[in-house]
Amino acid sequence: MSNQTVILANGDFPKSPKTLSALDSGERIICCDGAIRALDASGRIPYRIIGDLDSFPADLRKKYNDILIHEIEQETNDLAKAFRYCIRNGWRDILILGGTGKREDHTLGNISYLADFAREAPGIRMMTEHGSFFPMTESGAVYCRPGTQISIFAFDPCLPITSEGLKYKLDGLTLPRWWRAALNETLSDHFTLTFPSQGPLILYAADPES
Repeated sequence: MSNQTVILANGDFPKSPKTLSALDSGERIICCDGAIRALDASGRIPYRIIGDLDSFPADLRKKYNDILIHEIEQETNDLAKAFRYCIRNGWRDILILGGTGKREDHTLGNISYLADFAREAPGIRMMTEHGSFFPMTESGAVYCRPGTQISIFAFDPCLPITSEGLKYKLDGLTLPRWWRAALNETLSDHFTLTFPSQGPLILYAADPES
């Protein structure tokens, strides 16, 4: 077991051997309140359950009362609340599961949070059944399997990005639309991206079988 902390959000519950193994691989599971029903049904016990508790099942409250953390603010969602709890406890090796699926607006919001989370946990990533999202906070190399499908997203539409080692080279390209640097491909076991320090970028690496 690693020192990694798993945050389980209330999207699609892990179902493949890969994501279920990831759920079991960390030292602790911080569960967003809406995800507890599925986690409980799987027989797994979280370290803490956190959120505004607006979607917490009443029939499970007694069972988990001792590990509930109620945060009433409504400016951020439960994933952000769980992330802040991890940072307060010094846990920065974080994997997010259940961050996608179900409602599309929640999926988009959760992915975009990675740009904010990267300031305090640069190695954070979000695993799905088909790949992983992760932030890139500065220019450098990314290591992966040759032929990996890569998509690149920038929240600053004026940020120029240059690449080496991708099938479709970026040469100072800006990304005013999310589709503009999607569905690229690695040529070897790594590629490099160069961009001004203000980033970050969000990258998506698809699993080979997806």
